[in-house]
Amino acid sequence: MGRNYTLSAILRGLLVYLLPFVLAGWYLDVVWQALALALLLKLCWHYYYINRLTGWLWDSRTLLPPMGKGVWTDIFDGIYRTLRRNQVRQRSLSTLIKRFRQASEAMPDAAVVLKEDGTVTWANKLAQLYFGLQWPGDNGIRITNLIRHPRFVKFFKKGDFSQAVTMHSPAHASMEVEVRVMPYADNQFLLIARDVTQLTKLERMRKDFVANVSHELKTPLTVMQGYLEMLDEPELLPAKQLHKAIHDMTAQTARMQNMVNQLLELSRIESSGPDSFTEEVDMAALIRSCVHDVSLLNSEKQHRIEVSLDEHLSVYGSADKLRAVVMNLLTNAIKYSPAGGTINLTWQRRHLAAAFSISDTGPGIEPEHLSRLTERFYRIDADRNSATGGTGLGLSIVKHALEHHRSRLQIDSKVGQGSRFSFVVPAELIVQAKADAT
Repeated sequence: MGRNYTLSAILRGLLVYLLPFVLAGWYLDVVWQALALALLLKLCWHYYYINRLTGWLWDSRTLLPPMGKGVWTDIFDGIYRTLRRNQVRQRSLSTLIKRFRQASEAMPDAAVVLKEDGTVTWANKLAQLYFGLQWPGDNGIRITNLIRHPRFVKFFKKGDFSQAVTMHSPAHASMEVEVRVMPYADNQFLLIARDVTQLTKLERMRKDFVANVSHELKTPLTVMQGYLEMLDEPELLPAKQLHKAIHDMTAQTARMQNMVNQLLELSRIESSGPDSFTEEVDMAALIRSCVHDVSLLNSEKQHRIEVSLDEHLSVYGSADKLRAVVMNLLTNAIKYSPAGGTINLTWQRRHLAAAFSISDTGPGIEPEHLSRLTERFYRIDADRNSATGGTGLGLSIVKHALEHHRSRLQIDSKVGQGSRFSFVVPAELIVQAKADAT
């Protein structure tokens, strides 16, 4: 520990230093010259050590101080101790910053550290992915110059960060991100953004679902309410009209029951866990059974149903789900094709996999509708679907049932030339293929 340099101690030391010079000057009768020489030597001595201090601080690569004498020993030692403490603090701070950055990189959210003026001081990798930032290239640039979405710019300039703002990602137009800004430390801000694309999609689906179910139930309930009001005064209702009322209410009840059954079927398929693929499904027998079950429906349309089946091509999967797939596709082909048409069903091996297809001679589907056909309640022509009793749920059931079998629905259609619906069951789910491998 250094000595205590009080004013009295400094004066005492100076007197001790000057005393020999004063005595020598008095003896030689040159007192003032001796004092001047003493002070000059003292200044040169201090200048020498100042020069060594400057060289150590600016040019030396070592932390060890130069050797000193007198007060300079304490000065060098004090500076050395301060540098050591700062070095330890810097290492500790670097470790904390490193851990913070590692934790930020591990976060499932994008993170950007901002100064009070909104300039970027750090950004993690997800921030670079979500917003197209470049680090460290964007260091010191205002965030509103990097994220120029009008909603974000207005949100940031307003300065009210109590609520989050949702917007499209500047780097990915299909991605929705929720952005929050939180003040912390001394006039700094932490911008956090998370991907809410799926949540937004689910919320939109929920709203559409409620709206569609309400719309689907409104018509039959209105019809039934009207007839029930008429039945409240049966003496004013002719027998012929009474028969029509009962027939229409029965039809509307069947329509609602069909919709409820399809909703339950869709919910059951979506909520079911992964299939174990231990059940062997005889697809040829299943398809023939479906053709037989729709014979009554087809009796009105008189379609010619042609079937080409590989009798030995079975799959591992869920018979109930695969039956729902075939029944929905076959029912749609019968309902939406003009009477007297031709429907072709095939179930054949395709290389190591198996392919199912059903084609009809219906009116065809416009290209803009093809990508949305498997959405819930989506219907090309609401009036036509209402007349046929369609709910817009059948192809959604098909889509989800096929996903459980590692497959997807392929739709090919040309207006005026009919439509073709097909899917391929992968090789690992083919019973015969596994048997051949052994």
